[in-house]
Amino acid sequence: MPLPRPSPGTTKWWLIGSVGVLVSVGVIVWWGVVSTVGSVRPEVTGYRVESDASVVVEYDVHRPAGTAVRCRVSALDGSKARVGTVEDAVPADGPSSVHREVLIRTSVRAVTGVVDSCVRVSAPTP
Repeated sequence: MPLPRPSPGTTKWWLIGSVGVLVSVGVIVWWGVVSTVGSVRPEVTGYRVESDASVVVEYDVHRPAGTAVRCRVSALDGSKARVGTVEDAVPADGPSSVHREVLIRTSVRAVTGVVDSCVRVSAPTP
C-alpha cells in the first residue's frame, strides 16, 4: 500500500517544517556539547564502611587540566540522612582526571557515600 501524497500546494510547508526540525535538532545537539565542555564532573567509584564511625569514599574527578576543585563528599545512613561530610580540595596540578579516596567520620553507621558537589576554586587575587 503506497503512502498518501501531500495535498497539492502543501509541498512548500512540508519542506519548511522539515528544515525547521533539522535546525532544531542541530541546536539541541550543539547546546548539549557546549554545556558540558570544560565542566567538572565527579563520579563515585566505590565506598567502604570501615566502622560505625567512619566510611571511605572513592571517586574520580573529571575537570579541565590545571583547574583546582573543591568537592563536598558525604556519608548517608539507611534513611538517606547525611551523617558525615568532608570538604576535599583537589589541587590544580596533575592530569584532568584524578582518583581520590576520602575518609569521612560519621555520627552513626553509614550505608553509602556520595559526592554532593564539586566546584572550581578560583585563584586568589594579589
